[in-house]
Amino acid sequence: MKVEIYTDGSARGNPDGPGGYGAVLRYIDPKGQLHERELSQGYKKTTNNRMEMMAAIASLELLRRPCEVDLHSDSQYLVKAFNDHWIDSWIRKGWKRGKNEPVKNVDLWQRLLKAMEPHKVNYIWVKGHVGNELNERCDQLATSAADGNDLLEDPGV
Repeated sequence: MKVEIYTDGSARGNPDGPGGYGAVLRYIDPKGQLHERELSQGYKKTTNNRMEMMAAIASLELLRRPCEVDLHSDSQYLVKAFNDHWIDSWIRKGWKRGKNEPVKNVDLWQRLLKAMEPHKVNYIWVKGHVGNELNERCDQLATSAADGNDLLEDPGV
């Protein structure tokens, strides 16, 4: 099954304010019918990067069987980690980067890797805030979640 996912994250007062993520998942069934689902959640205190990652994690964790996934994100942090193989280097170095500094958000990187395991995921960078309909919808979902009342704790902050 081929799935198209768009994701976005938002943080108000990054790095210590409320934040949220939004995602839109789409696939076309064998009969040619489009199915679409939206996800969002807000957090009391988080960062933009963590919300960008949570959008991808929540989307992939929702899939119930192995899929081919095109995951679209305006987060260079997320996309380059895979397309430029940063994550491979971080793992090889025991979750260290650059000058032996610890990689940030290891808890979410590990969770994302686990969520990816059954799938073939292709990360695609999209420029944000330029009128891409699905990226704009994810931004609306993320900011609404960040501004909402049903905010969770982010244990990694």
